[in-house]
Amino acid sequence: MPKVYIIEDSAINAFSTGRDLKHSVVCVTTGCLDRLNKVELEGVVAHELSHIRNYDIRLMAIVVILVGLVALLADFFMRSLWYGGAKRERSDRDNAQGIFLLIGIIFALLSPLIATLIQLSVSRKREFLADASGALLTRYPEGLASALEKIEIDTEPLEVANNATAHLYIANPFKGKIMGSWFSHLFDTHPPIEERIKILRSM
Repeated sequence: MPKVYIIEDSAINAFSTGRDLKHSVVCVTTGCLDRLNKVELEGVVAHELSHIRNYDIRLMAIVVILVGLVALLADFFMRSLWYGGAKRERSDRDNAQGIFLLIGIIFALLSPLIATLIQLSVSRKREFLADASGALLTRYPEGLASALEKIEIDTEPLEVANNATAHLYIANPFKGKIMGSWFSHLFDTHPPIEERIKILRSM
């Protein structure tokens, strides 16, 4: 049984965290308790319990560490070019080396961005998995689908959320966000709610 907490906030949202089953927490807002019916609240809690059961927090911690490692390696490579470049002999600077150097610089610049995109992609996929696992737990996908509809209609942002914790919540806690192109959606921490509802209702 995870520890259960309530956030004093009228926005409809919830999150879970914990490195394993024995050290886990489920947190819902007062908005969830006040504005969702029993079946919808059950769907939301089942989704959050699924994150714990699927070890999503541990997985995302590993992904964050790997992303940080890629960024450190890219930074190390760029610094080695900066400090080591003056010591190289002119004879070493031929055309082939210049091409490899250019490829290395491009990789060093792009690798942190690519690693971050992979991290966000993994986060979005785990949301789909938690939806499916939550539906399996309750045997009633409509409960979570209906709750997600109410969350989507709710325009109130969650006051306690920030960029570091946004990926933990059941839905994007920042409401009223201007929708951009497909490229901007690559940086979303959550898949579109409409798509999640569609998949739940097809189960």
